[in-house]
Amino acid sequence: MSNLEQTLSIIKPDAVERNLEDKIKTVFKNEGFKIVKEKKIKLEKKDAEKFYKVHETKPFYNDLCEYLSSGPIVVMVLEKNGAVLDNRKLMGATDPKKAEDGTIRKEFGLSIDKNTVHGSDSLDNAKVEIDFFFAH
Repeated sequence: MSNLEQTLSIIKPDAVERNLEDKIKTVFKNEGFKIVKEKKIKLEKKDAEKFYKVHETKPFYNDLCEYLSSGPIVVMVLEKNGAVLDNRKLMGATDPKKAEDGTIRKEFGLSIDKNTVHGSDSLDNAKVEIDFFFAH
């Protein structure tokens, strides 16, 4: 029984700035993810605001949008069985200090704000987020 899923992953500005794209992609591939689509883009702040709309009532919303639009990002569609949960595990806790060893955020994250990667938190959100970047 196949449980093939797709999830969205973003390599955030802090990681792109530090030339970690290939290292992070290798981590995904080594964990069995297939990168089915990818592109490097620079988001306008208004687009970051749309993307993070789910967080607009939270105190960190503006900083989050500023940050995501502060430099180039790499958006990817990752595919494998159980992609959403496996990607969440592989990313690690939002705060790199609390992330488990071997996770992307533990290895590459700088801080709770500059935590290197984003990943969809559910199948429904994965679909919405993939469409946000790849529907047109």
